[in-house]
Amino acid sequence: MSNYQQLSAAMFPNVTATPEQLEERYPARDLKEGARVTRIAPSPTGYLHLGVFFTAMINRLTASSTDGLFYFRLEDTDKKREVEGGADDILSGFNTYGLTLDEGFVAPGVVKGDYGPYQQSARVDIYHVYVKSLVEQGLAYPCFCSEEERLAAREQQEAQKCRTGYYGPFAKCRALSVDEALARIQNGDPYVVRLRSPGDESRRIAFDDLIKGKIEMPENDEDIVLLKSDGVPTYHFAHAVDDHLMRTTHVIRGDEWISSVPKHLQLFRVLGFKAPKYAHVSPIMKEENGGKRKLSKRKDPEAAMHFYAQQGYPADSVLEYLLTIANSDFEDWRRANPDAPRSKFPFNLKKMSVSGALFDMNKLNDVSKNVIASMDAQTVTDAILAWAQEYDAAFYEKLNADRAFATGIFAIDRGGPKPRKDMAKWSDAPDYAAYFFDDGFDASWELPETIAPADAAAVLNAYKAVYDPAADKQVWFDTLKALCPALGFCPEVKEYKKHPEDFKGHVGDVSTIVRLAVTGRRNTPDLCAIMQLLGAQRVMSRIDAAIEKLS
Repeated sequence: MSNYQQLSAAMFPNVTATPEQLEERYPARDLKEGARVTRIAPSPTGYLHLGVFFTAMINRLTASSTDGLFYFRLEDTDKKREVEGGADDILSGFNTYGLTLDEGFVAPGVVKGDYGPYQQSARVDIYHVYVKSLVEQGLAYPCFCSEEERLAAREQQEAQKCRTGYYGPFAKCRALSVDEALARIQNGDPYVVRLRSPGDESRRIAFDDLIKGKIEMPENDEDIVLLKSDGVPTYHFAHAVDDHLMRTTHVIRGDEWISSVPKHLQLFRVLGFKAPKYAHVSPIMKEENGGKRKLSKRKDPEAAMHFYAQQGYPADSVLEYLLTIANSDFEDWRRANPDAPRSKFPFNLKKMSVSGALFDMNKLNDVSKNVIASMDAQTVTDAILAWAQEYDAAFYEKLNADRAFATGIFAIDRGGPKPRKDMAKWSDAPDYAAYFFDDGFDASWELPETIAPADAAAVLNAYKAVYDPAADKQVWFDTLKALCPALGFCPEVKEYKKHPEDFKGHVGDVSTIVRLAVTGRRNTPDLCAIMQLLGAQRVMSRIDAAIEKLS
């Protein structure tokens, strides 16, 4: 047994498996040529952030576009930062917003696939197999430096204006002989395991980032920690082992990880693994004071996916909008293919923003209005009821008391070539539907300045006499036009515009008077349909109240 083998046996006395056995346990995936295997590997350290969701969506699109596979791995080795329920929150958010997972954790408490465990804290034995192998080859070693010694070395580096880190002459334990290391292990001294880096900072590495293009950086020469003193791996080492064994072909992650690529490529090389392709996603930005900054967890409510659920943005709205900032040509594609599923869009990593896409709430609302306008009345009603049941109990009770009436509200002006686009999110619904209910009807409306109260009262009195609850839209409007001459209003808008001085107003003003009386608003969907849904008794009661108000 060589010296290094003695050392590895002392460090890992219970490890009997070999890397070769793990390779057999996790074989190459049976996928077609060119299929991409991607993953999202968050830490359960808090709520689901928009940036994590966006990156997950890019991974999903990349896998789907090649008939590949997208899986969820939980990176939970940092127990100090772990938030209880954090993983379930992330998974619930993915499911709520239509982000499907093929493998790993696919829903809270649900795991599928043959390449697990999909939780790093359950994979410690696997990491130890590879670290033991590296120690046997002299590519890793135990480091017994205390926190105080590392701080002292750092202070020395800063005093000498050297780069900080555990490398070269500052890698004190690298020079320990095997006998010295064995003696300290037998003495029970605590240690971490470090990579014996073969790198040289004077050399440069280059890699092709699928989003940002060619990137050159100094080679890693730090003896980075592979295993902490408790035997748990660092992110860097776990990433290399997990992405190899789970057969990840493309690592798509936030660009804060670019600086770590030299470490990661070096780890893949010393482990004898083929490195995956890398694509680093720029952060989503926000305009502020004429400049741009990253969307902030602390400052911006829209940074949390909970925000979109609370506001009631449909999943399709969020996904459609995020695609507009993921690929700039998505909007042109959507205009050319208004009814096509998103899966047909030819998504391309190379068309992503290099510097960071700008989040625009107004644009999200516009996209969402289009999405909601394309839905049928029952879909809208069901979605609003589900939202209200969780976030607006009083509104839910109103709608749920008469579901047919509720569906009627959201059916007005829905369908057809030009549906109205009044709602961007389900939280707009309480205000949108308020006047359909007596306790939500606002009787404090005011007439336009161009209409005198006496003329408005005359219009309402005349309309009362001819009101027909059963009239269709055309008959209803013809009735209004027929009232106009006797009341001093012009029945045709074009004619009115030619000689406005000859009239008190036009038929549009007459309909505005009726609209205000019945709904309390100047702008609503089809008034004839509204009146039919409200019913004759409620319509007449409101018109009578309006006449009294005007008098």
